[in-house]
Amino acid sequence: MLMNLFKFKGGVKPPTNKTQSVNLPIAQAPLPSRLVVPLHQSIGGMPQPVVEAGDKVLKGQLIGEADGWISAAVHAPTSGTVVEVAMHVQPHPSGLDALCVVIEPDGKDEWIPREPVDYKSLPPEEVRERLQQAGVVGLGGAVFPTHGKLTASKTVPMDELIINGAECEPFITCDDLLMRERAEEVVRGIGIFRDLLQPKKVLIGIEDNKPEAAAAMRLAVQALGESFAVVQVPTLYPAGGAKQLIRVLTGKEVPASKRSTDLGVQCFNVATAYTAWRAIAHGEPVVSRLVTVTGNVHEPRNYEVLIGTPMDELLKLAHPHPDTDGIIMGGPMMGFLVPDRQVPVVKATNCLIAHDDRLFPPKAPEMPCIRCGACAQACPHELQPFEMYWFSRAKNFGKTQEYNIFDCIECGCCSYVCPSRIPLVQYFRFAKSEIWAREREKNAADQAKLRFEFKQLREEREKAEKAEKLAKAAAAQAAKKAAEAVAAAAAAGESGAAPAADTAAAPAVATPTDAPTATVNPEKEAKRATIEAAMARAKAQREAVQPKNVDNLSPEQLKAAADIEARRIAAHLIEPQPADQTAPLDPNN
Repeated sequence: MLMNLFKFKGGVKPPTNKTQSVNLPIAQAPLPSRLVVPLHQSIGGMPQPVVEAGDKVLKGQLIGEADGWISAAVHAPTSGTVVEVAMHVQPHPSGLDALCVVIEPDGKDEWIPREPVDYKSLPPEEVRERLQQAGVVGLGGAVFPTHGKLTASKTVPMDELIINGAECEPFITCDDLLMRERAEEVVRGIGIFRDLLQPKKVLIGIEDNKPEAAAAMRLAVQALGESFAVVQVPTLYPAGGAKQLIRVLTGKEVPASKRSTDLGVQCFNVATAYTAWRAIAHGEPVVSRLVTVTGNVHEPRNYEVLIGTPMDELLKLAHPHPDTDGIIMGGPMMGFLVPDRQVPVVKATNCLIAHDDRLFPPKAPEMPCIRCGACAQACPHELQPFEMYWFSRAKNFGKTQEYNIFDCIECGCCSYVCPSRIPLVQYFRFAKSEIWAREREKNAADQAKLRFEFKQLREEREKAEKAEKLAKAAAAQAAKKAAEAVAAAAAAGESGAAPAADTAAAPAVATPTDAPTATVNPEKEAKRATIEAAMARAKAQREAVQPKNVDNLSPEQLKAAADIEARRIAAHLIEPQPADQTAPLDPNN
């Protein structure tokens, strides 16, 4: 099919080194001595283990349950016994550990009961759920859970479904061989994606250095009666990047702040489509993948490899040369040397390259940047790598963000063309990691601040509530005592036993006819009642300390008491009584 193709800015043309590994058909790698299956093999949540040491498992049995929607399940690659669920080194540049399920194969390779389904009879939600439970992720390198990309935008109609068969990175040929040998199943998997997304057209992009793969895909499309367009695109690295391939085939440029679905486009790898078909039509979860084994070896070839196979055992199948000193996972542009040769094959492992100094000579020492601009000309995202380099080196991470460092896909084009041999991508990775670390620290500090402010607010609210309760209780108690005092005063007045002074001191009782017309303030009334109750208590205390039973004393007793009182006053032990106060102990009165 003839189409008007577009171009993306930049790109490079490194030696492809692909012919070495396409001369032999795909081979099945034998069972390894043990399988170390990392639970976290996709972008998203960390799957939770559902097995423990000593469990017997079958091939395809669930061993890691998806954690959330953006997560994918993990399954046993073969039948055997779970040796342990523990931390092991993962295939990552950091060399950090990851939680893994270690399985000792029993040699039977016995499958679980598989349940093929007709996906056309199922609702779309159930098809997506089955893909998640089967552990289907993007096998082009991003390992994003596939089911999460199979929901079309509610506001933007789906115009194009792009199937990525470009495979632009040097040395890697696993997608090439997959399309040559299993084109029909790839096309059937594309049909599942087409039926879920309902695009207006489906475009299969393949670089023009893979004519056999393009021919096989065209034959499969015709045999199945599909209307998919197989388009050969110019060989230029990184044409296999999702945004670059979308640009070449549709002319649409996906901004950094948006997803391709916002422009009505979605992109999947051919290997992803193949595993989706196997999961739906055969009931087979993702327990293996195609891996190119090449580089410094005698027999470069593509193998179907069980997930969890130690890389050193896989490399032995290609008979590496004695001077092999490491293993590169991925291609030479974006790949990395694995920290340990025994790290396992994972879903993101598309290629293993035996490393030696002959294929990859040590780089000469880094020289100062001469600001030639070659890196900016090669950048496929139209960035300014030399500016990002300067600010990354100066640790001015705010300026690197102003130059859109997170738009960088780390394709390595800038490092490839740099005449000063500056490892630009490493500087950019360093800057990104520092920005992420500071962002995490800031988020943690913000969360701590929010927790502290919430605690203060809660304590203030509790104090206010407590004070309000105490005030209400005090007001109620004061009102009760005031009512009791009023009732006691009224009873004393009716009996006539209360002295005149006490009657005057008692609070007046307001009758309904005496009630003022103004609105009564409850707070003032509560305070007034509290004061009156306190006065009543003080009066009762004074009466309690008055001498008792002194009315019938003899004159001698009265005189003796007066003498004692005079001596106490002279000794300043007590104060003399006021002149107007009745002194029953004075015998001269």
